[in-house]
Amino acid sequence: MKIAVIGVTGLVGRTVLKVLQESNVFSHIELIPVASPASTGREIAFGGDVYHVVSMGDALEANPHFAIFSAGSSISQEWAPRFAGENIVVIDNSSAWRMDPGVPLVVPEVNGHAITRKHRLVANPNCSTIQMVMALAPLHRKYTIRRVVVSTYQSVTGTGYKAVRQLENERKGERGDRVYPHPIDLNLLPHAGDFDDNGYTSEEIKLLQETQKILNDNTIRITATAVRVPVLGGHSESVNIAFENDFNLTDVRDILAQSKGILVEDDFHAMRYPMPVNARDRDEVFVGRIRRDFSNANSLNMWIVSDNLRKGAATNAVQIAEHYVINKMM
Repeated sequence: MKIAVIGVTGLVGRTVLKVLQESNVFSHIELIPVASPASTGREIAFGGDVYHVVSMGDALEANPHFAIFSAGSSISQEWAPRFAGENIVVIDNSSAWRMDPGVPLVVPEVNGHAITRKHRLVANPNCSTIQMVMALAPLHRKYTIRRVVVSTYQSVTGTGYKAVRQLENERKGERGDRVYPHPIDLNLLPHAGDFDDNGYTSEEIKLLQETQKILNDNTIRITATAVRVPVLGGHSESVNIAFENDFNLTDVRDILAQSKGILVEDDFHAMRYPMPVNARDRDEVFVGRIRRDFSNANSLNMWIVSDNLRKGAATNAVQIAEHYVINKMM
């Protein structure tokens, strides 16, 4: 199986390689690593072999079975249709194609059925959206969600290498390049993504639009506040859900615990609840602090944590590729 990884030298690209090596579906992979022109020729170790970074044109000419894009929207807009036009399955991690009505936006555990044999371009949702819909989907099927209020606490790893270096430099008291407009160490920035004219950020708008598309329900009302925090292990979310129908807390916990990819950590007596330090390098979506909201009818509070580089990006992308192979859709 030939797999091109575009943006292979970035945080997500590196994590894609790690997830691919752990895959039980892909037994042998011929890697086609792609990065910026400045990285062309660079050696990449994978699966006991050494590969050299190639250009986009060389990768297209190699005709891989899959192309996993993690190089930003502009690259995806230009190159994804060219790869898909050659019958290569493109899985795009950027925001370029997520809201295109002709492109499935997929979390395999939730809406893998949205992919058909004809689709050669599939969008990977935003990291914060993925972990939230993993928990929302089974509850929506049972109780019908009417409104969601979410506040995110997003790791600096979601911004990339430069953000991690800014945090590390500030923690050591050293000067260096900054990607955030303010210090991030010992601080919180209520600013993730770019601001729109309405005062919301792109990360907040994605949570609304992408959740409705994945759950195939535009009647769900969603409002969000996205916050960047000095954390490396993953993203956390405080989620308040209003249902059309009432629920039993024991049933809610059972539904979540029986849902593939979710791990319930919810025992306040034992101080057991999800934390990013424990989610790091894990593929599960951790859910805890499950409790009734006494201020509003049929409402629930949850705390959701996941490694944004793994399930929030790389793992979900690889799972989409695996979905094609498992269901013989190549």
